[in-house]
Amino acid sequence: MTGKLDPTALAEVLAATGSDDPAVATGPAYGEDAAAIDLAGADATLVVAADPLSLAADAVGELAVHVACNDVAASGADPRWLTHTLFLPDADPERRRAVTEQVDETASGLGVAIVGGHTEVLPSLARPLCSMTALGTTDRFVSSAGAEPGDRLLLTKGAGIEATAILATDFREACLDAGVTEATLDAAAGFLDDVSVVADAAAVRDAATAMHDPTEGGLLTALVETARASGTVLSVERDRVPVRSETRACCDALGVDPLATFGSGALLAAVPPDRVDEARASLRGVGIDSGVIGEVREISAPTDRGDRGASGAVSLDGERIAEPPRDELYPLWEAR
Repeated sequence: MTGKLDPTALAEVLAATGSDDPAVATGPAYGEDAAAIDLAGADATLVVAADPLSLAADAVGELAVHVACNDVAASGADPRWLTHTLFLPDADPERRRAVTEQVDETASGLGVAIVGGHTEVLPSLARPLCSMTALGTTDRFVSSAGAEPGDRLLLTKGAGIEATAILATDFREACLDAGVTEATLDAAAGFLDDVSVVADAAAVRDAATAMHDPTEGGLLTALVETARASGTVLSVERDRVPVRSETRACCDALGVDPLATFGSGALLAAVPPDRVDEARASLRGVGIDSGVIGEVREISAPTDRGDRGASGAVSLDGERIAEPPRDELYPLWEAR
């Protein structure tokens, strides 16, 4: 099956951590997208995150940079360095040039240096695969596990931004056939310019107890991961989740739930109630919209606990969700 491993299978992978090292302050864990490493003799923590990207064929290089850097930013750090591993399905110089130019331009725009990597041709692939490792430093690591009961949940920009751009490019003809206008698709394709959350995280990190950027599986998966990492219940109202009109149009046309599909571009943050106004004002100061979509609650009943004893769950309009959904774009890719 294409997509993320289920939590049980992933737990087996995360349990294989190699040698113990006391410098690893936060290592592999469900719901955590980055590791924190204490730098000996330095008043800083090194944050490291790795992510592959292959399915967004038309913008794989651009999105790969953003997805990796977003994980570092959502941990409270400023992304500074990248390693880039690129697997290509063939030796086509135009394809190679297109991907590497996307990577270069996107990294330059974020002020991030590419410091190494690897490139090779792998004919078994159907499309390019970019695997990025991003690194940055911070004096305050913000973990997904830090959400506290009583915190309010903020979401920046809107749900499904990354998916909207993919639908408007990779699935443009299908959207047109389903009645989405050319103007809407042109605007939606421009959402690629909004998938970075580096500025979002920098604006809200001082107030946040936890941050997480929705990627595969969208906002719902980010909520489940944060709830299980923090051992809490995240209570959310669907009507309070910001969804752009272009996202609604593209998702409705192809039967995709905007809360359950690729969500890069939004930042989920848990913020104490007395700092919500401060956080939202800071976001507005850099031109970023946000909405309060719910709150963090204590686990109060056995039904709040996830399957197999894992604690934490999401309450969406009162419906309990303990397992992350499969991203709703995968059936569209698989049907091609």
